[in-house]
Amino acid sequence: MLEPKGRRLSLNCERPERMRSRQPRNGTFPAPPGLQVGHIIIEAITPSVDGGRYPAKQIAGEPCVVEADIFRDGHQVVRAAVQWKRKDEEAFGEAPMVALDNDRWRGEFVPPDNARYVFTIAAWTDLFATWSGDFIKKAQAGRRVLADLLEGIALLERMVRTAHDHDAEILRGIVQQLRASNNESAALEVLSHPEVAAVAARSGERSGITRFDPLLELVVDRPKARFAAWYEMFVRSQGASTDRSGTLRDAGRRLSELRDLGFDVVYLAPVHPIGHTNRKGPGNSPDGRNAVGSPWAIGAETGGHAAIHPDLGTLEDFRSFVLAANNLGLEVALDFAIQTSPDHPWVKEHPEWFHRRPDGSIKYAENPPKEYQDVYPIDFDSADQRALLEELLGVVRFWIEQGVTIFRVDNPHTKPVAFWEWLISAVQSVYPEVIFLAEAFTRPKMMKVLAKAGFTQSYTYFTWRNTKYELTQYLTELTQSPMHDYFRPNFFTNTPDILHAVLQNGGRPAFKMRLVLAATLAPSYGIYSGYELCENQAVPGTEEYLDSEKYQLKPRDWNRPGNIKEFIARVNAIRRRNPALQHFSNLRFLDTDNEQIIFYAKAMPDRSNVILTAVNLDPFHPQICTAFVPPEVVGAAPGQSYRVTDLLTNATYTWSERNYVRLDPFIEPAHILKVDTRW
Repeated sequence: MLEPKGRRLSLNCERPERMRSRQPRNGTFPAPPGLQVGHIIIEAITPSVDGGRYPAKQIAGEPCVVEADIFRDGHQVVRAAVQWKRKDEEAFGEAPMVALDNDRWRGEFVPPDNARYVFTIAAWTDLFATWSGDFIKKAQAGRRVLADLLEGIALLERMVRTAHDHDAEILRGIVQQLRASNNESAALEVLSHPEVAAVAARSGERSGITRFDPLLELVVDRPKARFAAWYEMFVRSQGASTDRSGTLRDAGRRLSELRDLGFDVVYLAPVHPIGHTNRKGPGNSPDGRNAVGSPWAIGAETGGHAAIHPDLGTLEDFRSFVLAANNLGLEVALDFAIQTSPDHPWVKEHPEWFHRRPDGSIKYAENPPKEYQDVYPIDFDSADQRALLEELLGVVRFWIEQGVTIFRVDNPHTKPVAFWEWLISAVQSVYPEVIFLAEAFTRPKMMKVLAKAGFTQSYTYFTWRNTKYELTQYLTELTQSPMHDYFRPNFFTNTPDILHAVLQNGGRPAFKMRLVLAATLAPSYGIYSGYELCENQAVPGTEEYLDSEKYQLKPRDWNRPGNIKEFIARVNAIRRRNPALQHFSNLRFLDTDNEQIIFYAKAMPDRSNVILTAVNLDPFHPQICTAFVPPEVVGAAPGQSYRVTDLLTNATYTWSERNYVRLDPFIEPAHILKVDTRW
């Protein structure tokens, strides 16, 4: 660019030593900090969700492994510990951390209770270990160390003043021995005793101790939050007739069967009164005046969210159902859907809880192109928001008082995340055992933030992950990314809304194959009733069930030919007997030379229980492959062979690093192999 006439560009090219001194704008530099300048850096802590914004998740009675980068300037010796406590207690417990490599440290503690905890990391400089290490190096190199020895003695004498009686006595003896040392060799011999380092570690000053701030929170759940098999049912379909609604007593007669099938949780679709206005008929038809309607259109003249549909029985019948389930070792999960029918008492009693259009009408719920004319959404921006939130909390508390310990929450992604964070925290502060499952098939970031906000478990994309690549990529994300600190998946094979094409077209082999995948990949999984009968009739071109149970009664012959009940019971029994299948982050995918066979391992850390699972993803044809097992996966030596037992068939095989596998979906679509670790 040409320089303008009459004007010269000026660059400040003065040398630094000739530049004029510059004063701060206020004329003075800021004062140094009043606190002592620290040396220790603590960062990259795990588990930590969004830098501590949300709590991580843990199971009571199991080790919580904490890692962090911990280091300081210089060459001094650093020590660190995890400090933890229940959130409602005062005193911290402490567990030491050990250095791994590259300034990474690890420690662990075991939170014993189903409660909320906080933890942090403390790190400090170990003055004695620093001195001792330097002294030994100098003495071994032949350096003069008299002054150094006096430094060490001074450190030990300071320890004596604060040590407990027994340790103080030991320290005095060490001081005497060092003072009596007449050469470097004698001093080195004293310092070489393991007792010296041990007592110094217990009694030494924690110089420059630094604690990570803020405290990190941990939600510690009971074991069923991680491991359970769920069975979803509509109470009204548990009868024997299409002319009469099944009742809670009818449903209660199925509980022993579900227990024998190996299920842990019985999840009930909404059991509340159903509205009459715009009631849906069979096949989601808009005119259902004489139909039973959708259970998600909650509320009628007989009550709302805290009432039982009269056709199902009474509140006492519900309590009896819960008690009968509990006596069989089952828990009851109830659907919590925050929406109403136009006939819900809230519509008249609290019209301010609903958004009204300019003409005064309430717009029914939509998810274009789907329309839910029988449902009104709740307006969380209501001017009377406080009363609305208290009412919703009251609904949850009401059902907890009836014995419900688990809530499956319908469409939580259509309600404010801040509401869920408040509600779940409020409930669990009084009832820490309560579990919340988020039924959110939506965008990944919303699913993640709901889990961060407090949902104990989450529905997933498992239903739509069917190829080897899809399953491997998705499960790797769930187990190996930061999601594993807060996102607990529940792999439902199907739902009343989702009948995937692989089940529609693959027949009985597909139902068995998808069951094995769900039950062995994830510790928590579920089926919607009818799965055991391989129900696969869909509305053409959709994932919607033909003659959907959402809109009509659907009694079934639970023992009709072609069912896979025995197979389900066997798989659930395998899960219960093998602790490796009760965890998630221990999943490791292994190689095969056939894209139709997926192969993976789950093992306990000590290799006391190792399960290898191979599944044929093709429900139409037999598939063969070579399955590769690195020796360290099973705890074997290179080249060592071992025995495996197929827990589905009881067949035994000798395996090693390369193994022939043939899976015929019309016989069994999978191997679930238990490794005999008795080398």
